[in-house]
Amino acid sequence: MATTKTSANLTAPEQLQPDLDRALQALDEALAQAKKRGASAAECALAHSRGLSVSTRLNEVETVEFNQDGSLGITVYRGQSKGSASTSDLSPEAVAIAVEKADAIARFTQADSCAGLADKELMAFGYPEPELFYAADQSPEYATEQALACEAVMLSVDDRIVNSDGAHYSSHCGFRVYGNSHGFIGHYMSSRQSLSCMPIAKEGEKMERDYAYTVARNPALLSSPEAVAREAAATTLARLGARSIPTCSAPVIFHSDLAHHLFGSFAGAISGGSLYRKSSFLLDHLGQPIFPDWLDIHEDPLIPGGLASSPFDHEGVVTQARDIVQNGVLETYLLTSYAARKLGMQTTGHAGGIHNWRVQPKASHLDADLSALCKRMGRGLLVTELMGQGVNMVTGDYSRGAAGFWVENGEIQFPVSEVTIAGNLKQMFQQMVAMADDVDPRHGVLSGSVLVENMKIAGA
Repeated sequence: MATTKTSANLTAPEQLQPDLDRALQALDEALAQAKKRGASAAECALAHSRGLSVSTRLNEVETVEFNQDGSLGITVYRGQSKGSASTSDLSPEAVAIAVEKADAIARFTQADSCAGLADKELMAFGYPEPELFYAADQSPEYATEQALACEAVMLSVDDRIVNSDGAHYSSHCGFRVYGNSHGFIGHYMSSRQSLSCMPIAKEGEKMERDYAYTVARNPALLSSPEAVAREAAATTLARLGARSIPTCSAPVIFHSDLAHHLFGSFAGAISGGSLYRKSSFLLDHLGQPIFPDWLDIHEDPLIPGGLASSPFDHEGVVTQARDIVQNGVLETYLLTSYAARKLGMQTTGHAGGIHNWRVQPKASHLDADLSALCKRMGRGLLVTELMGQGVNMVTGDYSRGAAGFWVENGEIQFPVSEVTIAGNLKQMFQQMVAMADDVDPRHGVLSGSVLVENMKIAGA
């Protein structure tokens, strides 16, 4: 586990240890109580978080919030009937009551042939200790200093920045504990820090806003308040003078800060819940080409400091590096144990989500940066903001409000707003032309900007 030299203000692993010990004791008690009551199986999970958030606006502190939360979730099985309950009180008496309630529900719940724990041989026994916890200053003084410094620089960059929607700093740390009646008990600590700000700029009678942020588990990897402020100011000022464009069909670049949305929709479409409910546009596509043959997607659950790293999933199943897509072909679904049984397959360790995807283009389709990708596109729309939730996971139809920049002859010409981009995700995946090497590290899906060959753009 990674640590740094600590001071009185730094939150270190030993400060979380008492809470972790109580959680492990409560988990042991719950499993013992379930066994005592005659349950055929049981599982427990607890995610604990503590930290603070500070918001400032116009050089004044608006809010300082402390939080510490976490409740023990208990699931009891009687055959293939199950019941669940939870408690935030980890005393033996409260845990016993929660187990009793879960057991009572299981006694009156209809059996489900696919219910039950994940198979014992898939448990993450002997899992490696992940490098996800980094000591951080969680004092309100430090958080306030970071937010105020960021906003002060942001407001000083340009006279056209006339207002602020504030700056926000947060620092949280905690742990996750999972155990079941297979004899598996696992836990790991993690941390996360972030800083953001949102300026408001004005030119003439028109106003625009944008934002910038930095996030990392390791505070040493955060961008400085000055860097965040200058990025936020630059992106906001660039939007001044935005206008709509005539309705047309044209290539579209999804900026790297947005590209993870596209691949997130892909992840949803190949997830077990969507598949066994037959509510996915990629139903029965295993082993088929989804993307062009120059694109691979690789998953690595144990990247040190990875925002989506985990040594085991929410069912205790060991996570492992795997190819999700190879040469454009779908290599695996994303399955929990329940979904796997529904589909007659085996769980892939994805209860709780994906684990650090890296979207990797072949060299022939990888451009050095966003500027080079714009030159490859020639003429079209660079999208830097998406609005709305217009994605139909059953049909793949895609329609979302967008803003960004119009590109001609490979160069940005003017900012664009009040347009809608539309297409179908199956076609959009196949029509990906190239990617830039501007990978955004702030997401669980690591991808550069993506060029899609053709989309409908509805404007003025």
